[in-house]
Amino acid sequence: MEFFIKENSWIAKLAARKLQTQSVAIVLGKTIHLYNVTKKEFLKNEKWVKHETRHLQQFQHYGFFRFILMYVWEGMRKGYHNNKYEIEARLAEEQ
Repeated sequence: MEFFIKENSWIAKLAARKLQTQSVAIVLGKTIHLYNVTKKEFLKNEKWVKHETRHLQQFQHYGFFRFILMYVWEGMRKGYHNNKYEIEARLAEEQ
């Protein structure tokens, strides 16, 4: 699977603020956007890579706009932590 990593992403910075966390990785399409973490640090963290890779797969499976809509709807209904796509990504961390 082809993907890209963007460091110091303003998109990831917004996500970090929303999630009230120091550093964050967020996937949009085929790009992992990073904030307050380097590509090298991110790639050393196997669980984090597996988590974000699962989101890459979700985008690939459902398509860009469809997945965003499904993800946002799920988050509005159940919150970030109980979002089934986040649960799926957390489970991927252990595989």
